[in-house]
Amino acid sequence: MTEYGRGQGSEPWDPEDPLYGDGGWGGQQAQAAPQSPYGGQPQQHYPQQPQQQYTDGTWAAQDGQGYDQGQQQYAYDQQGYGRQDGYDQQQYDQRQYPAEQQHQQQQHQQHQQQQGYDTGSWGNGGQVPVQYPADPADPYGQQAAAYGTEQPDLYGTPDAYPPPEPPARRRTEPEPEAERTDWDPGPDQGEHAFFAGGDEDEEGDGGAGAGRGERRGRGSKPRKRRNGCACLVVCLVLGGGVAGVGYFGFQFYQDRFGTAPDFAGDGNGEQVTVTIPKGAGGSVIGQVLKRQGVVKSVDAFIAAIQSNPDGKSIQDGVYTLQKEMSADSAVALMLSPKSRNNLIIAEGKRNDDIYRLIDKRLEVDDGTTAKVAETQWKSLGLPDWAMNHPAVKDPLEGFLYPSSYPVAKGQKPKDVLKQMVARAADKYEELGFEKKSAELGLEGPWQLVTVASLVQAEGKTHDDFRKMSEVVYNRLKTSNTETNQLLQFDSTYNYLKKQSDIHISESEVNGNKDPYNTYTNRGLPPGPIGNPGDEALRAALNPTDQGWLYFVAVDGVRKTEFARTNDEFERLKDEFNASSGN
Repeated sequence: MTEYGRGQGSEPWDPEDPLYGDGGWGGQQAQAAPQSPYGGQPQQHYPQQPQQQYTDGTWAAQDGQGYDQGQQQYAYDQQGYGRQDGYDQQQYDQRQYPAEQQHQQQQHQQHQQQQGYDTGSWGNGGQVPVQYPADPADPYGQQAAAYGTEQPDLYGTPDAYPPPEPPARRRTEPEPEAERTDWDPGPDQGEHAFFAGGDEDEEGDGGAGAGRGERRGRGSKPRKRRNGCACLVVCLVLGGGVAGVGYFGFQFYQDRFGTAPDFAGDGNGEQVTVTIPKGAGGSVIGQVLKRQGVVKSVDAFIAAIQSNPDGKSIQDGVYTLQKEMSADSAVALMLSPKSRNNLIIAEGKRNDDIYRLIDKRLEVDDGTTAKVAETQWKSLGLPDWAMNHPAVKDPLEGFLYPSSYPVAKGQKPKDVLKQMVARAADKYEELGFEKKSAELGLEGPWQLVTVASLVQAEGKTHDDFRKMSEVVYNRLKTSNTETNQLLQFDSTYNYLKKQSDIHISESEVNGNKDPYNTYTNRGLPPGPIGNPGDEALRAALNPTDQGWLYFVAVDGVRKTEFARTNDEFERLKDEFNASSGN
């Protein structure tokens, strides 16, 4: 017996197939001898047989492909075999046909079965043909087999259960696996799947044909096995991870709970010059010291600062320390004046004195810094309002701000001057000199710096600075009929003379017409006569309002008395002459 759309023979279904036991067949195939709905006889399912037509005594077998077996002529016999009689089953079974004609009919049936020609073909989506009850009027409905040939019902055997798959789902039968010659355990038999290598060209998903229990087909490449290197790599990775975690855990513990690394003692005797930048905190200072080998760790230095009551008072500047000092020793030495190696610029110092100090600190020839200031003053960072003032003796006067500067051998004079000018410019901007100068009746911040330099030069104490500032502003007023806008300050004359003499005769000062001589020239001098400090600057911004117009240094050094009228001034002047022996 042939199957639908197949060759000869049958193929049993695998129980693991998803269509196994499909309810569409009603489960009747599980019985050894299923009962047919057609009179109790086993019903065989065939493709639709070609229709037999009888026309004028001629039988013609035709199929959907135009297959023509030829016209078969049959004669009416005496038993009434004709068009009007029913096609009797027994007569049909007993009817004899030539052997050649039967052979053609068998070939035609096989051809139809191979082509899958059927109105309910499996090729149309794999649908099962619908079975209908036989029509009693159909003379062919009760036939058990075609043309009297008895064919066995293979569906009734256990091997044919269940019915075969549709053509669209059929698979090529796997070839039998070659017999193993040696024991090859799989991943689940004594060897972990990680160490069991796959085929070199094995697909990631195994492919569609890798299922149904197939392990390796005939002719496939032998499996490659991973050697011990894989295990070694895994061990190294895991070991490295554990070591890394342990190391960082130890560092974390040391940073949080352990003692910071530190040297012991006061140093190894090797001196080193350390420059601490402006505004540096404990962490920055510690980094500088560690970088130059003074302390062993930043954390140890910070801890030493926190434990010392004066630790946070360490300022910027140049320090002479030793290498490999304990953090506590380094902090103590930096707080001592012995370690300070800064260039200190005092309030009121003139530029000529500062130039000489810089030359000495840098260990360069005398006059080197003064020459740089004279030739390169425009490139040292002066603000715009400090440029191009006529009759000024030194454009940098008043811009070498009094402070502590880290100046050491090897630096260039220009760099030191730029640092000082920048400090002064920042200070004047901080105090708002441009805005305040207009409020005080001055022509600009340049004149305000000049006033501050006069206050610094003539005042003796903090209390004197504000009174001295009022004296300057009162004498500059156009309503001043006492001095007629003449300042008459000895400090301006001493500046042009580059001296500090408190005993100046009237004939001497009256005979000098230099613009810096305030005895002979009204108003302010062309520029500052020194470098005012913070107190003098603030006093120039905030003078007293008590009517002070005169002042006299009664002791010549520390004590200054102020007066509002000329009579008071003359009395104070007599006291000064008496105290000085004049």
